[in-house]
Amino acid sequence: MRSLRSCRRRGAIVGTVTLCLAAGWALQTPGGVSLIVPQPNINATVAQNILLSVEYSCRGIATVEWKHVSSWGTTKIVEWKSGNYINISSAYKDRVTTFENGSIQLLNVGMRDAGYYFITVTEEYGTNTYGTIILNVYEIIYEDLHFVVVLFVFLAAVSAILICFMWLCNKSLYLFQKKTHKLTASTTEEIELETIEC
Repeated sequence: MRSLRSCRRRGAIVGTVTLCLAAGWALQTPGGVSLIVPQPNINATVAQNILLSVEYSCRGIATVEWKHVSSWGTTKIVEWKSGNYINISSAYKDRVTTFENGSIQLLNVGMRDAGYYFITVTEEYGTNTYGTIILNVYEIIYEDLHFVVVLFVFLAAVSAILICFMWLCNKSLYLFQKKTHKLTASTTEEIELETIEC
């Protein structure tokens, strides 16, 4: 009976030690990747610079890849390995800045930039995780209104100038007609006087 109990105790101790060693080995073994997307929905206006912010962590070396999916299709934006190469697609060559935490910045966004942005972080041991950011891009309406207001003011100014010009022309014509009428009247008087003298 004692030997059975001692065997069970030894087995429990060995099991506990094995479990502790396995947990310690799992903590030391590289693997596992986590990703945080603090702002999964972004609203922007045309020509604005946008930060697609994420934060990843892993024990090994990670490869980060961003893709854009919209009604225009799927486009690979950039791929890089931490501390190594950066491969930016030609469509985004001068418009993308990458950051060590996995974030990217898009410069001068347009209507075609609206859509879904997918990030994939793959650790060197094969573990990966995914994240999504939705970008909504709106046209700047107040600039259109500003243009309309400027156009209206310009047309009002042109109308005022034309009205003043027409008033001056009318006034000049009136003075010219008055002067012509006086000349005609004085000439008629002279003719009448000459006729009487004759």
